[in-house]
Parts: sequence; C-alpha cells; structure tokens
Amino acid sequence: MKKLSLKFYNRRDVVQIARELLGKIIVTNINDVKTSGRIVETEAYIAMIDKASHAFGGRRTPRNEDMYAKPGTAYVYICYGMHQMFNIVTNERNVADAVLIRAVEPLEGIETMLKRTGKPVNDQTLTRGPGNVGKALGINKNHSGIHLLDDTIYLMDDGFQIPGDKVGISTRIGVASAGTDALLPYRFYIKGNKYVSGRRK
Repeated sequence: MKKLSLKFYNRRDVVQIARELLGKIIVTNINDVKTSGRIVETEAYIAMIDKASHAFGGRRTPRNEDMYAKPGTAYVYICYGMHQMFNIVTNERNVADAVLIRAVEPLEGIETMLKRTGKPVNDQTLTRGPGNVGKALGINKNHSGIHLLDDTIYLMDDGFQIPGDKVGISTRIGVASAGTDALLPYRFYIKGNKYVSGRRK
C-alpha cells in the first residue's frame, strides 16, 4: 500500500481523476486518532467553465481560496452551516479544479466514527453523503489548505481494482442551479455499494 503522489493530483483531467479516486483509501490522523475509509463516490468540478464550481468564471474569495492552491491540497467548505465538505484540489496551482468526496466505505476506526457522528450502529448512513464523510473522518474547515502528502489527511492506494462495469456514472447531486452544467456526467460511484448516496440519474 502506498500514499498517492503529487503526480496523481497534478493532472489536467479532473474528471478522470474523480473516476480514478474510486477505490482509494482516505486516512485521517487527527488528535492521534486514526480513521480510514475506501472512496466509493466522487464528483468532479472544473474550474472557470463549470457553473457548478465555486470557482466558475474565475471567482476567487476567502471561502474558496484553497481551490487555487497546489495540487493535492484539501479544500473544505461548510454547507448549510453544518456539513463539512471535503474536496481534493487537482491540476496545477491557480487552476481551481476539485473533486468532492461524496461517500466512503468505513475501514478503520469505526468506533471513533460512531462517536463523532453520534450514530448508535455502523449502518450505511455512517459515511454516506459528503457531510457524513467529513464528520466521521474528523475533517472540518480547519483542515482546508493542508496538503495530502502530509500526515494529517492523506490518500492511499492498496491496489484495489474495480471492474469497469461496476463504475457508475451520472449527473451530480444538488447542483440544479448550474443550469445545463447540472446535466454533465461528472459523478462516479461503485455500483451496489451500500454507502453510495443519492440515486443514479
């Protein structure tokens, strides 16, 4: 098992990266507590031209500044005043491409995840949906801007393979305001995995 390299994140095709992130493992070491989960659902957001992106048209604010950081940087934003949404910045610096991690399958530190989320049992809701991903893995806005080659949050490749016919592709969730860009097939998921959120469209 090896940590994903800078080369993995430093590529131009964020849609391809979003697809290739399926099956990779997110590891968090927060307050000396380790948790991990396998990525089972992602969404790609393309800088400048994608109306669903926080950086559409070159928009640059204190909230989304970390999207313009070097590839492999964490971009965490708060949705609805409560959900901590974990994204991975890709492409070169100042090109604000990003991948939202929508769901993971819990692997390590499940008892800790249950405590963080306040859930009584490890069912499919534990890490389904990006808000639950952030909460279960202990990721919050304070982690935005850290680099994923460091040791607080990082991604690993254990060689897990997903057959091509098991990769689902659909439109993204919750971006209806993006107009025609809401119809782009930029969401990827592992078919049949119980932690995947939403429905295929």
